[in-house]
Amino acid sequence: MGKTLFDKIWDSHIVMSKPGHPDAVYINTHFIHEVTSPQAFDGLRKRSIPVFRPAKTRATADHNVPTMHQHLPIKEALSRLQVEMLTKNTAEFGVELYGLGHPYQGIVHVIGPELGITLPGMTIVCGDSHTSTHGAFGAVAFGIGTSEVEQVLATQCILQYKPKRMKIEVNGTLKNGVLSKDIILYIISKISASGATGYFVEYAGEAIRNLSMEARMTICNMSIEMGARGGMIAPDEVTFDYIKGREFAPKGADWDKALEYWKTLYSDADATFDQVLTFDAADIEPQITYGTNPGMGMGISQHIPSLDQLDEKEVPSFKKSLDYMDLQPGAALLGKKIDYVFIGSCTNSRIEDLRLVADFVKGKQKAADVVVWIVPGSKQVEAQAIEEGLDKVLTAAGFQLREPGCSACLGMNEDKVPAGMYCISTSNRNFEGRQGPNARTFLASPLTAAAAAITGRVTDVRELV
Repeated sequence: MGKTLFDKIWDSHIVMSKPGHPDAVYINTHFIHEVTSPQAFDGLRKRSIPVFRPAKTRATADHNVPTMHQHLPIKEALSRLQVEMLTKNTAEFGVELYGLGHPYQGIVHVIGPELGITLPGMTIVCGDSHTSTHGAFGAVAFGIGTSEVEQVLATQCILQYKPKRMKIEVNGTLKNGVLSKDIILYIISKISASGATGYFVEYAGEAIRNLSMEARMTICNMSIEMGARGGMIAPDEVTFDYIKGREFAPKGADWDKALEYWKTLYSDADATFDQVLTFDAADIEPQITYGTNPGMGMGISQHIPSLDQLDEKEVPSFKKSLDYMDLQPGAALLGKKIDYVFIGSCTNSRIEDLRLVADFVKGKQKAADVVVWIVPGSKQVEAQAIEEGLDKVLTAAGFQLREPGCSACLGMNEDKVPAGMYCISTSNRNFEGRQGPNARTFLASPLTAAAAAITGRVTDVRELV
């Protein structure tokens, strides 16, 4: 019987396997940042053990860093302490750090791919749930907890039960104004925020294969938002072209050898998945969320469900969510006034996202009463945007191009949305307080966010492109 892509990679990385026990899986690359690593390093220190293979770990500062005036000391005390501890710990244990001021600094799931560290066939972990992003390269990548971070630092292995396998096919051609973010929000809205719990997802189909690598990363990034352990896409020529020539990618004979292996990384025709779901790209319109989990989403032209459309057991949490958002069942979101627009995060902060937004807003001006933050995912993205003149276009439109970091994706740094305000965000989560205490978040694509920035309201971008 044939194997799925996931099985091929997982099985080849098993160090030890016993019935009834988790597999001991070797990890090729371990990414760390300032939030989930301090306790892990402290655990090593208390046990007087080193990092087993420090060259397999890369560190960066991203979650708690300010996105303005990064050359100055960090104002917020806890954030400053965490970044300082990352610097201290990586120096003590011999781990490579891309800290503030380093040309490779950025969001961990942005810098891995752009530097050629993330490669097909790898196992990749990080103390961050959106590690699934790296699965776009045909890698088995997933988030881990702090105790597991320590486990990987100490052994370069992790104990994990093998998840079930799901395939999600998206066939056909996307309509104008529909992006990869709309694809994944659509899927999550159809299967719910827990619909893939216990599974590792492989995305396939014509609509997926026609995406760029950066668009594929957006898809895999949000796998966790439907409960999946991770998501992945089989590598192809698009993948290989993206990787070739990057800083840490294989070169010369090593490239040829790697490419030969990468071309074997696909699900066999007779491979069996535990579940297969199929969607038609033609059914997808620009998406927006209305509630407080990513599964509470809909097409931009649709209405929030009414109570009689719900299962009785869903009603209490649905009402609680709409109360928080100050929205009514059955209402439309089109025309809803917006206060903030955030374009960034590990979901949508890459150069293609910034190019798309700049191209859309060129010659336009943001609504006077809307605050717009554009936060590149890395120093390299920032430098590329400036080299291409995107910064000038965005500034002319009234958008604020900030410095790299996780920013307003989560309320852990200075970039918070004020209480009661509405923000259209290209990030991945819309939980209560996610962007700041009592902030209200609508998740959408970079194009839908840019359209709202210009009009000051929830807008169907198809009317403007």
